[in-house]
Amino acid sequence: MRLRHPGGELVHLGYCTNVHPAEDLDGILAQLDTYALPVRERLEEPVLGVGLWLAHQVAAALAADAGLAARLRAELGARGLEVVTLNGFPYGGFHQPVVKHDVYRPDWTSPERRRYTTDLAHVLARLLPDDVREGSISTLPLGWRTGWQPHHSDLARHQIELLGDELAEIRRRTGRTVRVAFEPEPGCLVETSGDAVRHLSDLDPGHFGLCLDICHLAVAFETPEEVLNRLTAAGIPVVKAQVSCALHAENPADPGTRAALAAFAEPRFLHQTRGAGPPATGTDDLPEALAGPAVGGSPWRTHFHIPVHADPVPPLASTRPVLRSALAALLRTGHPVTRHFETETYTWSVLPEPPRDSAGLIDGIAAELDWTRRELLGLGLSRPERRSAPERPSEQESGWDRSPEPNRSAR
Repeated sequence: MRLRHPGGELVHLGYCTNVHPAEDLDGILAQLDTYALPVRERLEEPVLGVGLWLAHQVAAALAADAGLAARLRAELGARGLEVVTLNGFPYGGFHQPVVKHDVYRPDWTSPERRRYTTDLAHVLARLLPDDVREGSISTLPLGWRTGWQPHHSDLARHQIELLGDELAEIRRRTGRTVRVAFEPEPGCLVETSGDAVRHLSDLDPGHFGLCLDICHLAVAFETPEEVLNRLTAAGIPVVKAQVSCALHAENPADPGTRAALAAFAEPRFLHQTRGAGPPATGTDDLPEALAGPAVGGSPWRTHFHIPVHADPVPPLASTRPVLRSALAALLRTGHPVTRHFETETYTWSVLPEPPRDSAGLIDGIAAELDWTRRELLGLGLSRPERRSAPERPSEQESGWDRSPEPNRSAR
C-alpha cells in the first residue's frame, strides 16, 4: 500500500512473502490468490505491496525470459498487487523441516550468491510499477561469522564489486535504480550497526545500503536513534526497513519464564538469543540458551519474529516499543530515511499456537499490516489519492495454469 510522507515522498508498505513456501511460478501465483489478494481485500486497499521472495530457480527463469517476467508483472497488477522490493536473503529451501544455518548459504564469498542477486535485480527492474524508479533487494550480511577469515572478506568484496557493475548497467539501460540492502542479523559477520560501519561503509551508496530489520536491532539491544546516527555518520543509507518484533524475557532466571521460552524452541529456524549485558552475552539458538544459566540477571531477547500487533503470553513480552521508536526515527525528519517498509513475520507456522488454516494466516497478515498502517498514519503519513485496482483477467486471458485450484474459502 502507498502512503505519503509530510515531505511529499511516497512510502511503500507491504508484507514479505517468505512466509509462503512456494518456489515456482505456479505456486507463487496460487499463494498470491490464496493469501495476498484476500489480505488486500480485507484491508480495503486498492493496491497492496508484496515483498516477493523468489527462490534462485524461479529468479533465474524470470531473469532469462523478459516475457515471463512481463506476464508475472501483469498477473500482479491484475490482483491489485505491486512490487518495489524483493527478499533475496534465503537462496532456497526456506520451508524445509530444518533450515537453521542453511539460510546463510551460499554466502557472499560465492559466485552463486552474486548471480542470484543479479537475477533478482533484473527481475525487479521489470516488475517495478511505471511510476516507481527505485527498488530494493534485501540480502544476508556477507555470511555467518564462524570460520570467516580475512581472505573471505576479499572474496566477498570481489563479488559485490561485480554486482555493483551489473546494477550500474541496469540503471543505465532501464532508468531504474535497484539497490541491494545488507541485513544485519544475530550471529552473522554483520550483526550490529557497528559491524555494518566496519564492513560496509566503503560501498557505493548509490547501489548498496542496509536493510534495517527491527527485530534484529532489538535482539542486539541497539537503540534506533543511535543506530541511525551511526549509519548516517558513516554514509550508509537505510534502503529498506523490515517491520518486526522479537521476544523479550525480562527475567530469564525465572522458571516460569524459561518454560514459556521453551515453547518457542522449534527445529526449523535459528533463534539466536542475546542478553543485555554489559558485557554482551548470547547463544546462537534458543535451546542452547535454555540449557545454560541466566548470566548476570540481564533480560534476554530472542530472534523469533512474533506478530507485531499481538503480545505473547506473559511473562514474555514483545519488543514492540523498540519497533515504535524505530518507525518514528525513520519517519520524523523532512524526508523519510527509507521509503520501503515490509512486515516480515515468516514464523507464523512455527509459533507455539500457529494459525489453524489459510483463513487464520490471512487474518494474521492483515492484522499486522493494519497495525503498521495505523502506526504510520499516526506518525504523520497520509493516504495519497486512491488508485483503483485493475479488473482481474479471466483464466483464458491470464495465460497461467493455476492447477491445483487455490483455496478461496476465506474470501
